[in-house]
Amino acid sequence: MADVDLARPVLASLLAAGFAAAFLHAALPTHWLPFVLVSRAQKWSAGRMLAAVAAAGAAHVATTAVVGGLLVAAGLALDPLLGGVLPYLSGLLLLGFGAFYLARATMRRPLPAGGPAGAPGMELTEPQVSNRAAFLGLVAMLAVSPGEVLLPIYLSAAQEGLTVLALLTLIFAAGTILGMTLLSLLARAGASILRLERWARYEGAVLGGALIVLGLLVLAHQH
Repeated sequence: MADVDLARPVLASLLAAGFAAAFLHAALPTHWLPFVLVSRAQKWSAGRMLAAVAAAGAAHVATTAVVGGLLVAAGLALDPLLGGVLPYLSGLLLLGFGAFYLARATMRRPLPAGGPAGAPGMELTEPQVSNRAAFLGLVAMLAVSPGEVLLPIYLSAAQEGLTVLALLTLIFAAGTILGMTLLSLLARAGASILRLERWARYEGAVLGGALIVLGLLVLAHQH
């Protein structure tokens, strides 16, 4: 593998933004709430719940990496035909995703007074399925859905080489699993699920702002 100069401002910003985007994306309730609900219903230990979190987070990032790799390959193949617009395209995609998340956060409806969807599941006391089926179901839930918000960041790093793309994937995995782990543990420890989900409502706004800043950095680097 070629040496990578992590001191380059644009590259360092890209990697830092990749970690932040992955961490904030993990704040979506679908990335931690099901693990808390299932672990309580199945009477799992914290260790088993965290094993499911880690496996599902890794599967989620692996799927994202596969889709991101295909996107990068297509972008590099088309870039010569499009006159070197790939860097600009990645910046515009980041701006577009950022605007989308900001708009969705602005238009999101308030939570119902009864609590977040799925909260009644906290009252389950007996396992509804086998532990193996529950574990695999949680992993499959995230494995089948790539993190779409991370894909433009792959495209931004397309011309940096395989070393940077591999490093970016590891950073995505670290940010995703860390975010999922922290929120799952907070909820399991007794923190209010409703409060956590209300905090997660701002994830779209924060993530959207971060993507817009990154998109502007990518576009500014081209001048």
